[in-house]
Amino acid sequence: MTMTVKWHGEKAKAAAKRGAKAGLTDAAEYVLEQSNRVVPIEDSTLLKSGVPSVDEGSLRAAVSYDTPYAVRQHEELDYQHDAGRKAKYLEGALNESRTKVNALIAAAIKRELR
Repeated sequence: MTMTVKWHGEKAKAAAKRGAKAGLTDAAEYVLEQSNRVVPIEDSTLLKSGVPSVDEGSLRAAVSYDTPYAVRQHEELDYQHDAGRKAKYLEGALNESRTKVNALIAAAIKRELR
């Protein structure tokens, strides 16, 4: 019996990287959506400042809020918020979304490797 194996390592690595980027994008957007559900809201400036981002080179994702008071609102546990809104809005969203985030990334990589 003779067998021939063709190795497409570079194609596979490129596909996996494309999938990782897409999955990280999906995951960051998901975390932002979850965070936006509980972010303190007064006039929606903080809510509207939220943005997901992905660094393709390092394959790292981030979610950030860009207002002068975003960090303080996140860290100050004694602030009073409207019902359903809270401090630690981003940290909590990420911690609660870990399983979903991992699944989103894995699914995107799998799609690219087909």
